[in-house]
Amino acid sequence: MSGIVTGDKPKRRSGYKPPLRTTTDTLQNILRNFGRSVGNDGQMDLLRSYGTKDVFVHFSGDIRFLSQQVVSIVGTRDISSEGIKRANRLSRELASHGVVIMSGLAKGVDSVAHKAAIDTGGKTAAVIGTPLDRAYPAENADLQMEIYTHHLLISPFDIGQDVYRSNFPARNRVMALLSDATVIVEASDTSGTLHQAAECQKNGRWLFIMKSVADDPRISWPSKFLSHPRTMVLERSEDVVEALR
Repeated sequence: MSGIVTGDKPKRRSGYKPPLRTTTDTLQNILRNFGRSVGNDGQMDLLRSYGTKDVFVHFSGDIRFLSQQVVSIVGTRDISSEGIKRANRLSRELASHGVVIMSGLAKGVDSVAHKAAIDTGGKTAAVIGTPLDRAYPAENADLQMEIYTHHLLISPFDIGQDVYRSNFPARNRVMALLSDATVIVEASDTSGTLHQAAECQKNGRWLFIMKSVADDPRISWPSKFLSHPRTMVLERSEDVVEALR
């Protein structure tokens, strides 16, 4: 989820076919329709286009997925072998409880989480940092098509809009708002994933930090978040299910 575009624009891969049918709605309307708080005005201001009152998002797939419990599983692009195992297991176990697995379709944790949910017969939703007509990273083009065809693909960016590094914090903000909870599987002190952690706390969403991360002496960021009332160390997937109940 912490992926950053290294060039000015991700180029379309020839094998990627954008969705033929897309829908646009306001983020505020989607949040209200599916029983999630809208977020404070300051946070919404950061998502608005200049001069507009509303925040617009674009999607392809089944938006009704958001009527179920939604948990974002996120983390570093440079995932370790242990991180792969943890993300895979968590995604599969939560999906088996009927939870929709959301992530950002980046390399690393995101890709593992999406694929595990699909492989176990669950549902997944992706909030991407590019418009719906682009696939980034290119190697996830097939996965992105699978998601908009059978699951749910969401973008806060208009078709044809340029892609900048600032897209990814905005993407994380939308993902945090659409989720009931976020789980961080693996992240360094400089990871873009921490944007989403902050958004969870600003907007009253649950934030879970895997125990392996909280106990890692090489990083300091978990201690800055764990004093928040809706933030806790995750030891088992049932902790998420129980908290959301």
